[in-house]
This record gives sequence, C-alpha cells and structure tokens, in this order.
Amino acid sequence: MTRTGTFTWLLSFGLVLAWMAGAGEGLPAAENKRPPNFVIIFTDDQGYADVGCFGAQGFETPNLDRMAREGRRFTNFVVGQAVCSASRVALLTGCYPQRVSILGALGPRSPVGINQREVLLPELLKPRGYATCIVGKWHLGDHPRFLPTRHGFDEYFGIPYSNDMWPFHPGTNVFPPLPLLHQERVVAVNPDQHYLTTWYTEYAVDFIRRNRNRPFFLYLAHNMPHVPLFVSEKFRGKSKQGLYGDVIMEIDWSVGRILDTLRELQLDRNTLVIFTSDNGPWLSYGNHAGSAGPLREGKGTTWEGGHREPCIMWWPGRVPAGTECREFCATLDLLPTLARLAGASLPEHKIDGHDIWPLISGQPGAKSPWKAFYYYYYGYELQAVRSGRWKLHFPHRYRTLAGEPGRDGLPGPYKIVRTGLELYDLETDVGERHNVADKHPEVVRRLQALAEEARRDLGDSLTGRKGRGVRPPGRVEW
Repeated sequence: MTRTGTFTWLLSFGLVLAWMAGAGEGLPAAENKRPPNFVIIFTDDQGYADVGCFGAQGFETPNLDRMAREGRRFTNFVVGQAVCSASRVALLTGCYPQRVSILGALGPRSPVGINQREVLLPELLKPRGYATCIVGKWHLGDHPRFLPTRHGFDEYFGIPYSNDMWPFHPGTNVFPPLPLLHQERVVAVNPDQHYLTTWYTEYAVDFIRRNRNRPFFLYLAHNMPHVPLFVSEKFRGKSKQGLYGDVIMEIDWSVGRILDTLRELQLDRNTLVIFTSDNGPWLSYGNHAGSAGPLREGKGTTWEGGHREPCIMWWPGRVPAGTECREFCATLDLLPTLARLAGASLPEHKIDGHDIWPLISGQPGAKSPWKAFYYYYYGYELQAVRSGRWKLHFPHRYRTLAGEPGRDGLPGPYKIVRTGLELYDLETDVGERHNVADKHPEVVRRLQALAEEARRDLGDSLTGRKGRGVRPPGRVEW
C-alpha cells in the first residue's frame, strides 16, 4: 500500500470513526452499579524480560513501569501454549487449546477455526450490556464463519493472522496478500506495517471514548513484536537495542495512551487493564527477537521461556499498587475471573481456568487454585506437568538454537535435541538447569499420576492416547 493510498484510506477511516462516535453519544449515563470495563493488551512474541520492570535492557518502558507501580506484577504467569493461535484461544475460551482443538498457528484459508459452539469471553459479557471490540491480530480462522464479528465482538479492526503471513516473508512465497479488515471488509492489502501499532492504538482509544457511558471490553492484540518488525517515525532509532527495542517502546507508548484516556474520561477506577503476551521470544531471529531473561528457551517449546510471560494488572483502588504476585496463574484464568467481576454466567461446557480475583486483588493468604498445569507442544503431545513449585518434563524432542541466531529479519537455524524424564524446582531454579528427579522420586510419581489425568481428558500423542474431553474445531470448505 502506498503512502498516498494509506493517507486516503485513513481519511475514509476517520469519517467512519466520526460517524460511529456520533452514534454512541446518545447512550444513557452509567449508574453506580455498572459492571467494570475490561481492557486486555496482548502482544505477540514478547519475551519475559522485555519490559523494564521485568529486567529489560537497552530500552525503556516508562508507561508499563508506571502501570506496575500503580498496579500488580505477576511473575509466575503462563499462557496456554507457546504459539500463536493456541495461546489466543486459551485466553478467549478459558480452555486448554487441546480441549477446543485449536493448535499451533493457523495459516491463511485454514479449513479449521474456532467452533461456533465454543463460548468466547465477549459472548459471556454481551448479555451484561458490554460493548465488545478486538483491535489487531485474531488468528482463530480467517473464513467469515470464524471471524470475531461472528463470535461476540461488535467491532473488529486488524489482521486475521500473523503479520509474517504475507508475500514478503523471507523464507517462503506461499502466502497470499495480507488483508487489513474493518469488521469483515478488507480496507487495505499488504498495509504499511510501520503504522499498525499507531492505527490500532487510535482505534482502541476511539472505541473507549465512544463507549465511555456503558461497560466495554477491549481486546487490543498487537501484531508487534512478531517479525517482521516495523515501527513508526515516532520511535525509529530511539532505543539502544535497535529496531526490536524501538518496537517495544512504541508498544509502551500505546499502553500509555490507553491508560491516559481512561484517566481523562474518569474511567480508571472502574476499569481493569491487563497487559501480557501470547508466548515467549522467537529466538532464531536474534536481534529481531526478545529476551526470556533467566528462563530457558523461547517460543515453540514447553520450557518456561516459551510459556511464562510478563503480566501486569492495573485497576486503581481495586488492585493493590506497587505489589507483586508470585503465585501461579494463567491466561486461561482471565475468562472465569472477568465473568465473575461482570456478574456473567460461565459456559455450560467444561472450561479449565479458575477465578483468580483473590490473587489479583491481593487478598491475604490467597493461593493459586491450580492443582496441576499441563504443558502441551503444538499438537496433543504432553511434554510437561507443573504442580506448585515442581515441574516434570517427560522425555521429548524440542528445538534449540544451532549456533548463532539470525540477524536483521532473517532467522538462524534450529536443531532438534532430546530431554529425558527431568524434574525442576522452579522456586530455586526458574531457569530449569538442575534436574532433581533422582532426589525427589515421590514428587516424580505424584506428577506422573497427575499427567495420567490429563491423558485421559485431553489426550497425549506421545503415548497414543485420545482424550475424552476434547471438543472438535470448526471446519469449512473454501
């Protein structure tokens, strides 16, 4: 898309926003019993150590750091799976990806997508009067039947899958032109990605303004810092770390715009804002990848560097300021927690997440509700189980860097290695460096028994098991 084309499209887009703003002005004023607003900011491939208050180096994140000072850091927070589509479906359904059969990263024109029978978070909130909006990356299927406007979102502005799934991918030419959608209409093809973070932010801010007199749910799912990296002129060359740092600084600016808008509209004391990412850094991209800090490995693995993410929650007056939660929790917990806060009913079918409001609100003595958490690889391969401080890896193959990583947008090679039956104490060894299975055979046996529960329910391709609790995905013929 040319600069002229982008400018023309933005003008027309601005007129659409102006019309929508006028349409929302007539809504009745909120009452004191109005349910809280929710904003989830979900980045793409951002590492555990890619936020200032989580140890970032070479760039600054003043808005996220302020969000942490005014809110609560979660240092033991994981995603449902260490890859795009699976991680996102876990957040929006409260289920393991294996339960709803959305696995790995769905490509363009995928015959598989989110099933109409699954109940997503916006579908729980709409009966409570919520306005619902997704801005950014969807990645649960690009057929019209799978799009967010068919699954509880009133508004959608963004890209239906990953931003590298376009004709300019450095490693393949199989991808079609990349569409930018407004609702279900293509408004640009191969958009200038330098402006995606800015466009997403301005749309998100406008959505908040238009719906300030009613409860709203905003899901801001940035495409960055997934490769290929792009940043606007505002932040180009600003960080000591190069382009990756510039991109994170622009995301931090975006967070600041959201928080400042909530303060300006005096919505801050009735809005829970959650910041996290979908999986760990794509390490093979070297200086275009983030950092997992002390954690082992990154995206696409079941080591902590793939699953554990920086997480900050902010709600002045409700979430204790300047605090840290070290208890285990997950993106799967957001659906039942937000449903509870909104007074919404949970789905009739089984979900896996838990209500973690006691942890979020800092209630004295609050503990993680998780008896066990299961780490699956891309498909139905159960590779690890966690219970409390202990994490047991089962023998499996995984990818790791083969020598030097890539640079400047080109990936370096991986190699496949194997791990045995290995037990780690994450309280003393968060980097999963010291296998203590021989010292704690009783813990190994207990976690093996917990894994059997997962195999019966969700399956395990490593042992040839099919789970009894697995539900089918949606399917279409193009």
